Amino acid sequence: MVCSPSLIAHIEAGRRKPRVEDARRLDKELGTDGFFVRFLPTLNPSQFAGHFAQMAELEKQAVCIQEHGAAVIPGLLQIEPYARAVFRFGLPNMTAAEVDRRVVQRLERAHILEGPDGPVMWVLLDEHALRRVIGGPAVMAAQLRHVAKLADSGRVRLHVLPFTIGKHALTAGPMSLYRFDDAPPLAYVEGVRTGQVYDDPARVAQCQAAYDLALGDALPAEASLSLITSVAEEYEHAL
Repeated sequence: MVCSPSLIAHIEAGRRKPRVEDARRLDKELGTDGFFVRFLPTLNPSQFAGHFAQMAELEKQAVCIQEHGAAVIPGLLQIEPYARAVFRFGLPNMTAAEVDRRVVQRLERAHILEGPDGPVMWVLLDEHALRRVIGGPAVMAAQLRHVAKLADSGRVRLHVLPFTIGKHALTAGPMSLYRFDDAPPLAYVEGVRTGQVYDDPARVAQCQAAYDLALGDALPAEASLSLITSVAEEYEHAL
């Protein structure tokens, strides 16, 4: 299989979904005539987009999540009107019922941040995400106040990458890193209506190194919180 015994154990226990290439190798080694390749699509929870379904389940098991928000506030931190605006303009011809369904799903994901057993969460926000007006000034003010509240409470470790630093190690786009108690770490990189999960140790290490480099360029926590609060006040004064 060219696969570690621990990964096989996680697949057997339902903690990890095999990749397509894993399923093909399983079929070859076990002589199962394509069974695992055909079965793979049924493992995607239907309520989430196919490219994110696996991560929606895995983030519930993570003990540490590190997010980079390049252009928008990451989904786990979004409030209802902000998420609604993102979905309304993100896909054409989406019905009101579909927008409602997706908003509910996104807000339900944020429950993992409640209580003491949730994951430690680090968030790197590009200043672009603070300045890009989504839903109007009132929505932006409320969204940034929510992010500031999470940071001020210590629930989220937050740092901002200001415009003044120019290019940084995560300029290419958003990325998420996940660590688990009983499984190897993962990286997730998302694009336009697509996403890629990386579990190769070398690739995950490269992603972690890029995150650490960007974190070194970010503002300190207190300065980051001050900037977010200041931008929220700007939106409030614009009302």
